[in-house]
Amino acid sequence: MTPDQSGAASLESIARNGSLLRRIAVRIPTYLSDLRENPAWLPMFMLARTMPARRLHWRGAKPVRPAQKDQETMFAGVDRDAVVGALRSEGLFSGLALPQSIHEEIASFAQRTPCFGNFDRRLEFLPAEHTEAEKHFGRPLLSGHFFERILDCNAALTVQRDPLLLDIAAHYLGSQAKLITTRVWWSFPTSSVSDAEKNLASLGKYHFDLDDWRMLKFFFYLNPVDAETGPHVYVRGSHNRRTLKHQLTLLVGHPAEEVLNVYGAQSPITL
Repeated sequence: MTPDQSGAASLESIARNGSLLRRIAVRIPTYLSDLRENPAWLPMFMLARTMPARRLHWRGAKPVRPAQKDQETMFAGVDRDAVVGALRSEGLFSGLALPQSIHEEIASFAQRTPCFGNFDRRLEFLPAEHTEAEKHFGRPLLSGHFFERILDCNAALTVQRDPLLLDIAAHYLGSQAKLITTRVWWSFPTSSVSDAEKNLASLGKYHFDLDDWRMLKFFFYLNPVDAETGPHVYVRGSHNRRTLKHQLTLLVGHPAEEVLNVYGAQSPITL
């Protein structure tokens, strides 16, 4: 194994070795960049985590105009109103599945395209060479992200533009709904992983994303996943209520015991 020779400390290495204040401080340049690009980012970042501000912003959701004609979707037989109703009551709908041809094309793209480990563009490798990449870079690689490369995959763009998904988003979020990003990534099995590394890869603790005031995400597995291979776990009802502590913290990730004490032992749904 060889040590990291890349120079400046990465977010991954700081998450693994840095103090609490260091972990916060290292993200400041990213926050400042976001603020320069979009001055409206700061109030969203500070207030969208609080339930009163979120509820107030939801009141600004504009109704959707009826479509003039139905457009063909890849998700045949899925009822939009049932999806939106489940999202509003439970925060989750699990009845969407990619057609086999779309699924296979995206999975093939993810197999043959180099990805970036642990969100770090310096750690580039082919997914099939994950074990060798860990030895080469001298660190665990829990995730492999494609960033903008996924836009070279036609099947991914087809999912991105599917009229049913867009219609669901508009009816749930309001007619102002717009696409923010499309992501595909690998979650890799690895050994000797610290809690900080797992947190960076969104593993080991519960968290909520904060990309905008109102958000909706569509997740699709590209490989078979079971209880032993890192399934997605959602806490039912957490979209509608949060403890004051969870609303005010700037850190990502909360221990399972802490979350279950709030929402109940029956609240987690494993997908």
